[in-house]
Amino acid sequence: MDLAEDQLPRVVAVDTAGRVGGDPGGVVAAAGSWATSLLPEHWDKVTTRPALRGHRMATGGGSGRAWSTRFLTSDVEVTDTRLVVRAADPDAELRLVTEVESLPGGSLRLRHTVINDGADRYLVEGLDVVVPCPDDHVESLDFTGRHERERTPQRRAITDGLWVREGRQGRPGLDAAGLLITGPAGFGFAGGALLGVHVAWSGNHLLRQERNGASATTIGGGEHLLTGEMELLAGESYSTPWVFVTATARGLDGLAAALHGWQRSLPTHPGVPPVTLNVWEAVYFDHDLARLKDIADRAARVGVQRFVLDDGWFHLRKDDLAGLGDWWVDPSTWPDGLTPLIEYVTSLGMEFGLWFEPEMVNPDSDLFRSHPEWILSVPGRLPLPHRNQVVLDLSRPEVVDHLFAQMDAVLSANDISYVKWDHNRDLLEAGSGTRGGAPAVHAHTLGYYALLDRLRAAHPRVAWESCASGGGRIDLGVLSRVQRVWTSDMTDALARQQIQRWTTQVAAPEYLGAHISAPTSHQTARTLPLAFRAATALFGAFGIEWDLSEADDDALDELTGWIERYRRFQPLLHGGRVTRIDSEDPAVLLHGVVAEDGREALIAHVQMDESVSNRGVRVRIPGLVDDETYQVCWEGPVDGRRLTDTPGVDPLGPTGGVPVTGRTLAATGLWIPRRRPQTVLLAHLTAVGPR
Repeated sequence: MDLAEDQLPRVVAVDTAGRVGGDPGGVVAAAGSWATSLLPEHWDKVTTRPALRGHRMATGGGSGRAWSTRFLTSDVEVTDTRLVVRAADPDAELRLVTEVESLPGGSLRLRHTVINDGADRYLVEGLDVVVPCPDDHVESLDFTGRHERERTPQRRAITDGLWVREGRQGRPGLDAAGLLITGPAGFGFAGGALLGVHVAWSGNHLLRQERNGASATTIGGGEHLLTGEMELLAGESYSTPWVFVTATARGLDGLAAALHGWQRSLPTHPGVPPVTLNVWEAVYFDHDLARLKDIADRAARVGVQRFVLDDGWFHLRKDDLAGLGDWWVDPSTWPDGLTPLIEYVTSLGMEFGLWFEPEMVNPDSDLFRSHPEWILSVPGRLPLPHRNQVVLDLSRPEVVDHLFAQMDAVLSANDISYVKWDHNRDLLEAGSGTRGGAPAVHAHTLGYYALLDRLRAAHPRVAWESCASGGGRIDLGVLSRVQRVWTSDMTDALARQQIQRWTTQVAAPEYLGAHISAPTSHQTARTLPLAFRAATALFGAFGIEWDLSEADDDALDELTGWIERYRRFQPLLHGGRVTRIDSEDPAVLLHGVVAEDGREALIAHVQMDESVSNRGVRVRIPGLVDDETYQVCWEGPVDGRRLTDTPGVDPLGPTGGVPVTGRTLAATGLWIPRRRPQTVLLAHLTAVGPR
């Protein structure tokens, strides 16, 4: 079932033992059948991994007390969309607050807070949110990946035992699990009653799944705390990140729709994302005003709305060896500051954006030379170098204040509407000098949120993008604060098809930066036609990562047409339901967007490679209105061959034909013949009235 906003009071209850009960029919349900606690405890015949792992440390020495808790409910508060359960264990001198909220779109989010009421320190080793799975959930899915190949799905059978996926990189990571999803055997995009868990946190995290011979399957997650990282003094508390739990009967697309629905309810939602050009792959560190003006002229000609200057504009920054941390305009590169470029760009009717990497510092920088103690490290050594940079310790208020002052000065002095915030290395040996070198990833992550929130408040008209070596920091914690993410440093459109297909499992497409790259990819050296590159970018936050000074007039005219097409379809692309369609041909990817009311759709047939047969594929389109009739029009380049033998649809089809019912389109579908590799055919379906 999907959890609607008004369901929370009747799907959550607390039994007399103080447990939040559950049954196979939903995520959490009224007690009275079998009960599975959101906080499994050892005293309650639980022999699986406890949700709270910790112990009390005596002032005079010794530890190991209060390692097993017995929380009993003291108070329950229920409103239309929120449940708060307060519990206490007087013997352990701990209190617990569990919050459950129902969200627009149909997800729940949950978190625990543990409070130390004792005089001695309490060491929290881990605190997870755990929910029960239905008995017929026998498979799970999560993600892995690498730089330029993020979010590759992986499946496994659910078996007895504990499965834990830890993220220890100080950010979600390029190989982030992203979501843990369970369901019946063979669940897919359109079908299957699924349960999904996501940890909305931009630091270390974990996902867990467990079953044994005496208990039902549970899944959950929380923050991965490093050794000694979370010590609570008397009166102090620790809250887990929000853990999102989504149940759906509509497969992977239904689960994605629930998360997208919440994102589209946020006050920080990007609305209508402007067409963005980033000059990184055009100029890299070679900043020349005349060349950038020429690119800006061409960008304005084709309809670009935002022009972004990437890395290379600040003090000493000629390559990646120096300058990070010194956030002022380099006079040797920009003797008159950024004003000449900004004024030129804005005079052409475009917004201006700028790149920062605030959390990082090069050892060759004025900041590092002045404050070597400001980096995350263990005593006595620097972390292993990566990209010639180390990480600033944002758990220190003085570091956050310094970064705010520098970025605020740049943003206040210039007409900047957009910031690309990058994060290009993992947090290795992330200790803080303020803690004797003890781990500080948790406090650093809170410092990152605090700095970003403070800058957002000071510059409310600036839009923010989260980039971390591409897609290394995409989670619901950061998505609640930014208007865009950089999906991947891979801009090759063929590779991007799979990356974007699976990133929409977490993030709505309007957040996903999707750029038209150069004809020959800088990452793969593969040469792809403009139509394929543009049709790939069409389904995200559309943009360009290409030196337009190398594009001839024909290419610029074609690009203008694609930008016009993107802007025409934007309300559908960024307001409809993501639809991923199974294809019987492994050389073909099928996906698209269907309007919430089912009266319009844009579907992409992507011929990735050569097909092994001439059978073509049937594109069965879910989510349309059964008794409505639809006109089918072909968007983009069409080679004039016979496109469909669907009853009622003109087989020549480039301009559409006789309307066909939604029922037929769902059951029989459109037949698309084998096409040339690396081509995309777009079918636009519009309702024309009941048949």
